[in-house]
Amino acid sequence: MTDKTMHSEDLVKVAIAALEEIKAQDITTIDVREKTSITDYMVIASGTSSRHVKSLVDNVLEKTKEQGVRPIGSEGLDSGEWALLDLGDIVVHVMLPTTRQFYDLERLWQGAEQSRAQQSGERE
Repeated sequence: MTDKTMHSEDLVKVAIAALEEIKAQDITTIDVREKTSITDYMVIASGTSSRHVKSLVDNVLEKTKEQGVRPIGSEGLDSGEWALLDLGDIVVHVMLPTTRQFYDLERLWQGAEQSRAQQSGERE
């Protein structure tokens, strides 16, 4: 189990780095290992526009594929309001802020361990 956990944690780091690279907002990681058998972690982030949401998910997809991880599936890439990328051990949700507020996944998974990505103050 430790190998899988380590793999999941590494995958979370790759996803967060990919999201940060394209300036995702309010990145949150939720450890759901004790709550569901579907996945280990959920990574939730916001994009500023539908195009930004799509770009963020595309970048996560590209960076995880570079690590040899193929997605199990994806949803919502066309609408850009909410996109989901299922990477098995982690599920990445990228949404517009209004959509994120409406669905409030953080509250839904309340009680699961949550952590926010540290946004670097650097601007390129």
